[in-house]
Amino acid sequence: MQRNANTCYPILLIHGLFGFERIGKFELFHDIRQALRNAGARVFVPHLSATHDNEVRGDQLLAQIERVLEGTGASKVNLIGHSQGALTARYAAAIAPHSVASVTSVSGPNHGSELADFLRKALTPGSLPEHVAETVVTLFADFLATLSDNQYLPRNAIATLNALTTEGVGAFNDKYPQGLPTTWGGNGSEQVNGVRYYSWSGVLQSNALDAGFNALDPFHAFCRALAAYFVTEGEQNDGMVGRFSSHLGTVIRSDYPLDHLDTIGQPTGQLRTGVDPIELFVQHAERLREAGL
Repeated sequence: MQRNANTCYPILLIHGLFGFERIGKFELFHDIRQALRNAGARVFVPHLSATHDNEVRGDQLLAQIERVLEGTGASKVNLIGHSQGALTARYAAAIAPHSVASVTSVSGPNHGSELADFLRKALTPGSLPEHVAETVVTLFADFLATLSDNQYLPRNAIATLNALTTEGVGAFNDKYPQGLPTTWGGNGSEQVNGVRYYSWSGVLQSNALDAGFNALDPFHAFCRALAAYFVTEGEQNDGMVGRFSSHLGTVIRSDYPLDHLDTIGQPTGQLRTGVDPIELFVQHAERLREAGL
């Protein structure tokens, strides 16, 4: 059956920490973008700093939204952000709601990440460990940027970490509360200032064997190891973000059997049986189309 994801407004796929559009022939959102285009959607992937705070990345996104609007003749865009990309999208929608039709958070740390809290506590400000960690992360980000097309954008590893902690996101939320739930684990407002808000995310299965062949994925093993540092949402996280911390606007579902990287269809995630993360994006584009977005 022919799919119809021809949304009224173009879709922008926004990467999170350490994200990129392309490294060589590998595109981070390749399968998602191709599936959406096959279903009739206009899709773009903006160039953003691999490491920086939400406002800096948000300002970069705003500039590229304007270019997409000029190039397509559209009056608004649909923003779909993965991980920190969700916070980036929220900032853009709060600053320029007239240019944004919808914001969708995919595994976004909308109330902060307990993993970021752990890392922040482990790195005493101004100490040698923080300096070493910043150097290592910055070198890694620089390496990715050199391989990709983001080498000319500013990067700041510690600013990223601070922006993803519970405290950092709390301060961000005080300034940009649009779409946030008023009760823990609930839904937020469906529409604020003319912008529709949605979210979905996944959780690790309690038993590694429940993950099936996906348990062989090294990225999945990485996420499962990081899950040990969660306390509040110790049994309800995807390895990097807690289930209820991800809630924003209309919560489509927050317990898909997907880890943090699976939700954007990482290549090794193709070993997985069950939920197809690529299909979730196509279904959502159809949802946006039906909503007149």
